[in-house]
Amino acid sequence: METLRLYDFLLSGNGYKIRLLLTQIGMPFERVEVDITKGESRTPEFLSKNSNGKIPVLEVETGKYLAESNAIMIYLSEGTEFLPYDRFLRAQVLQWLFFEQYSHEPYIATPRYWISVLGKAQEYHEAIEQKREPGYAALRVMEKHLSNCAFFVGERYTIADIGLFAYTHVADEGGFDLTRFPAIQAWIERVKAQPGYIRITEELKP
Repeated sequence: METLRLYDFLLSGNGYKIRLLLTQIGMPFERVEVDITKGESRTPEFLSKNSNGKIPVLEVETGKYLAESNAIMIYLSEGTEFLPYDRFLRAQVLQWLFFEQYSHEPYIATPRYWISVLGKAQEYHEAIEQKREPGYAALRVMEKHLSNCAFFVGERYTIADIGLFAYTHVADEGGFDLTRFPAIQAWIERVKAQPGYIRITEELKP
């Protein structure tokens, strides 16, 4: 079996989802850094792998590529404990992953990118403020759910948790105050206690 190759940017939460899942599954992979701040995801070579010009991209075998972080997680978690077999529970995992990409990531991740990755908080000040209320709205949805549940689906750790954890646990780097959300904070600690946990900036040895 060929070694999986992950085209990734170390500070990316979307890339981190894949790194964390692969590590927790125990699946070996090679990581290729693609510095999106230098336009490396917009080169002809990279665009031949993903015409949308975004990371992460997983090369599942030579010349066969898969993009979109949550699609990659579904592919990798098939047949594992990270993706329920039960039809309804599986649909709930997808529900939370769709929520993450539509209602959460655009508002939580983008300010972090402008503030903590690019270091341009002043330049993007107005745009950041426009993201603030929708971001808090997403966090309130999560807080309400986690007030009664240890994890997002079926009371067990799944890719729904990985998908939402990636940018939530670093939301403070985008100016969000997580002290308002005790259930989210407790859930973050539960995720960090899972076997095989790695930090978002942790460089993995081959």
